[in-house]
Amino acid sequence: MQPRLHLVTLGVSDLEKTARFYEALFGITRSGQSQGDVVFLKLDSFVLSLFPLSALAEDAGIANDCGNYRGFSLAHNARSEAEVDSLFESAIAIGAKAVKKPQKAAWRGYSSYVADPSGNLLEIAYNPFFPFGAASDLDI
Repeated sequence: MQPRLHLVTLGVSDLEKTARFYEALFGITRSGQSQGDVVFLKLDSFVLSLFPLSALAEDAGIANDCGNYRGFSLAHNARSEAEVDSLFESAIAIGAKAVKKPQKAAWRGYSSYVADPSGNLLEIAYNPFFPFGAASDLDI
């Protein structure tokens, strides 16, 4: 077996608004495989899938009892502190809520958090200890 993840699915409260946010933030368009109440966004190494939160809970057979914090975050590693600042400001300008402004982190990097239009956390960080590989993947 080859260890890998193909999709990360976010349960969202506003599918269209959240899809437009990620399209604008990353300069991508939704896949032609998107349909009805699911949006697929192809990133370099995996697909970000957006699905209504209540439908995702129903599909998994669990109660939709999410609070404000869902116990996870997505992360985008930038190539510099300046890129963190720029992407943080871009995210706010297109509808994200500032959660933690860019700042030096205890782990000696530089980190910030925003909440997407559906409240999911996205960390935007620069980690000098995680170099990028040839395919823009993390070489850790």
